[in-house]
Amino acid sequence: MSAATPNPASAPNPLALSIALTEHTRALCQGLEDGSAEILHRVTPHTADLLHWWFSDEMCTVRGSLNFHAGQKQAILNTIVAHEALASGSLLDLYAQVAPHALTGARRQEVAQPKHDHPKYCLKMATGTGKTWVMQALMVWQLLNRSAAQAEGVDDPRFTRRFLVVAPGLIVYERLLDAFCGRLVGSGRDFDTSDIARNAALFIPEAHRDSVLAFVRGNVCAKGEIGLKATGNGMIAITNWHLLNGVDDEADATDDASDTLPPLEAHRVIDAVLPLTPGRAAGNSLDMLDRRYARGDVLEYLSALPDLMVFNDEAHHIHELKREGEATEVEWQKSLSRIAAPKGQRFVQIDFSATPYNDVGTPKNKRKVYFPHIVTDFDLKDAMRAGLVKSLVLDRRKEIGALPLDFTVERDDKGRAVELSAGQRVMLRAGLMKLRKLEIDFARIDPTRHPKMLVVCEDTTVSPLVAQFLIKEEGLTEDAVMSIDSGKKAELGEKDWAIARERLFSVDHHATPRVIVSVLMLREGFDVNNICVIVPLRSSQAQILLEQTIGRGLRLMWRDGEYDSLKAENRQRIDNGQEPGSLLDVLTIVEHPAFNAFYQELMDEKLVGTTTEQGDGTPGGGDLIAAKLREGFEAFDFAIPFILQEADEVIEHTAPDVSALPAFTAMSLEQLTNLLGKGDQFISQDLQSSTLFGDYRVDGAVMTVTGYNDYLSRLTRRIGQSLGQPLPKGNKIAHHLDLPYLQVHTAELTGWLDDYIWSRLFGTPFNPHDGERWRVLLLKPVVDHLTRIFGHALREAGQSRPVGDTEVRHRRLSEVKQLLVRESSSVEVGKCIYPRLPYPARNGGLEKRFIHWAQADSHVEAFCKISETRHDFLRLRYVKEDGLPAFYSPDFLVRTAEAIYLVETKAQQQVVHPDVQRKRRAAVAWCERIDTLPAEMRSGRPWHYALLGEELVAEWQNKSARLADLLAATRLTPAVDRLAQGLLL
Repeated sequence: MSAATPNPASAPNPLALSIALTEHTRALCQGLEDGSAEILHRVTPHTADLLHWWFSDEMCTVRGSLNFHAGQKQAILNTIVAHEALASGSLLDLYAQVAPHALTGARRQEVAQPKHDHPKYCLKMATGTGKTWVMQALMVWQLLNRSAAQAEGVDDPRFTRRFLVVAPGLIVYERLLDAFCGRLVGSGRDFDTSDIARNAALFIPEAHRDSVLAFVRGNVCAKGEIGLKATGNGMIAITNWHLLNGVDDEADATDDASDTLPPLEAHRVIDAVLPLTPGRAAGNSLDMLDRRYARGDVLEYLSALPDLMVFNDEAHHIHELKREGEATEVEWQKSLSRIAAPKGQRFVQIDFSATPYNDVGTPKNKRKVYFPHIVTDFDLKDAMRAGLVKSLVLDRRKEIGALPLDFTVERDDKGRAVELSAGQRVMLRAGLMKLRKLEIDFARIDPTRHPKMLVVCEDTTVSPLVAQFLIKEEGLTEDAVMSIDSGKKAELGEKDWAIARERLFSVDHHATPRVIVSVLMLREGFDVNNICVIVPLRSSQAQILLEQTIGRGLRLMWRDGEYDSLKAENRQRIDNGQEPGSLLDVLTIVEHPAFNAFYQELMDEKLVGTTTEQGDGTPGGGDLIAAKLREGFEAFDFAIPFILQEADEVIEHTAPDVSALPAFTAMSLEQLTNLLGKGDQFISQDLQSSTLFGDYRVDGAVMTVTGYNDYLSRLTRRIGQSLGQPLPKGNKIAHHLDLPYLQVHTAELTGWLDDYIWSRLFGTPFNPHDGERWRVLLLKPVVDHLTRIFGHALREAGQSRPVGDTEVRHRRLSEVKQLLVRESSSVEVGKCIYPRLPYPARNGGLEKRFIHWAQADSHVEAFCKISETRHDFLRLRYVKEDGLPAFYSPDFLVRTAEAIYLVETKAQQQVVHPDVQRKRRAAVAWCERIDTLPAEMRSGRPWHYALLGEELVAEWQNKSARLADLLAATRLTPAVDRLAQGLLL
């Protein structure tokens, strides 16, 4: 959460660096989506390629939902601008470049310390917003640039192929191994399940995908392999901080979140002064001594590396501790300083944390002191407003509010926990009541969704008492309660711990455990989605630990698009001070009112709601209803034929009529020539990646297009790739359609492009070999025009010729066993496989009218509203106005005695939109293709497409006409479609 605004007269904004750098980055990146941003001029060609791949409208559209969100995007861009564009060599240097106003005396003194004398960035991102994706993206950025520099014999100190990822504990450590190496399967890891492999289409451009994945697969070192495993020209070392801290695991390390620590105990002073005491009881077995010795070797190895980029996950662990008023660096930071010392600016530190601050002051007057190197700020409030995490509500029950302030565990005279207090029992029962309600309500919507409750105890002596209470007094089975803390691994042993860990991290997919009991071990890295209730059992706690605890339940559980409107309404109700209307993606905190101050900042922003006893009657799923297949649904089902495009079908292309293609008229040839400037400097674009590089001189160092013939080759490849790449996996029509979108001989395409450039491009004959006139072809407006014109021409020139028998596969709407509809925005129907059909809660009047009309028309035998999320196989492909491929789902399927219709309903002003017309043409062509099949393969009826505008529907309904007659009258055949297209033009 963001810091409170300071008094301008007393102190600068503690996040001044982040604010200034974000403003600077946004200015540089304006136009990044269309390739015109200044940042593309200020970075290497490989970085420019990556920015185009990650953030251009073109690529984001192709990938659909597989993209970085706004917070991840800003974190990536801020880091690249600071490190590459500004080439900041230290924290002080970065302040001086973007936020000199923040360099007051105290801040200047702080950032000038030796531990900040290298590139150092802290990315402040809320829990559940995808920090690991940002980490992996930055690794790809570094790796591709360093590899390119090495290939060219250039030593660029900004980039490296050596990475160290430091985790705060075993849970996060194991999660990072999963992200980079894949999940454990038997005795090994399945790399295909790793984050970077599963999301390679986002992280890595196709041209570099194989090499990057091979690097990751072969160069990851677990903590026991650092310095020992042979790697190929680089490494990704992953460890928990305990290796750098001189201890063996979490159980040996203390992790006190408070800033003021008690004086050192006498035995610790003795341990620090006297020689080692032998024997296992003293923790000095030979195995342990060997590991401590090996730790020294690891530090020596890392110190000896010529360059290194360190990613500190959950970096708040690295802060200074204060004992008796004296600040002391933790061993982790000391080790990093030792590793950084010989490297200078070739040591780069990137810290990730949702809570990059220290709590200072007395318990009643605590304040946050933020780290000085925060370069981006995407806090919990931003994430909640964007719907990227669960909404947060406090359970305010009367029986909890009546509890005394002291509700810690009851202890004997020796301080041992002996029994839960009455207050703790009430809170646990309240949490369990909420959990049971959610289990029942969620099962009605989706039986595979299993909500969980997390209980956070004050120490490890309390968690067994909680588990015992839940089992013996509340009737939970033993497998329904799972206790996990820092001593669990030692207690179970390596083999049993692996089983427990797998069970812990797969809780989303199983009904048990229902309740997870922990102390501090799960406050970080416990990345599951189904925590819906949290019960914090503690008498006091630092703000930083509270935020980490809440973070365990913030990850979204209901991610499908069909739930978005319901969740958006929840956020609006909370903002209006009302209880949420459902509990989908709502995190309930059963908290004692005495600690409401912890949530005050979020409550002031109207981001935290409340629930009371009155809310117990609100269904957890709101008014969502599972509309399951009705009895006798077969009579209303649709069998949609799909023609398999395999070897028995050949796509042929007739040569486009170059003379009929439109010329480039946006600018005259003289105006384009003037844009080139003087000498050899001109605006250039990499044709393979479509990245605009801005003003460059053609000296061979940057530009890869060396002449007109090379230009034709690159342009051919560019157009072929834009139309020939497979559509994204997340939006397939079916597995058998994983084929190139377009097939054309590149030599023929090059010839057509050459003819067009010479004879038609500028409306007059154009000789590209006259001097160096061909260079105007590199200008972005010209490249965009060529790509768009030939994209459309080639799509229209494609003709299929069947060879042999046509193979058809049918998909039925009834494959989707149920639709989730809202009672308030759905209609009961009788001529559909489902008993209710939905319409949009906002602006859904036309679809609602259509449903009622279809139900009332006796000539309509069956109909169904197509769900874009559930009926994902019923998608048609089309080419948008910008020449890029996309998907489209019609609104309805309607069957009459004479025909089957694909129906699209549109507001009147949208009917003539260019993309709507392109969808129409694609749908008409699809129906024409289906009608070539034998009648028995298409349900014995012809298939037609109808585009209905709002005014047309109202006109026919006002005349008491039949819907079936309207569909028959407005159906579009290829001949009618061509006529309509001509009228539009």
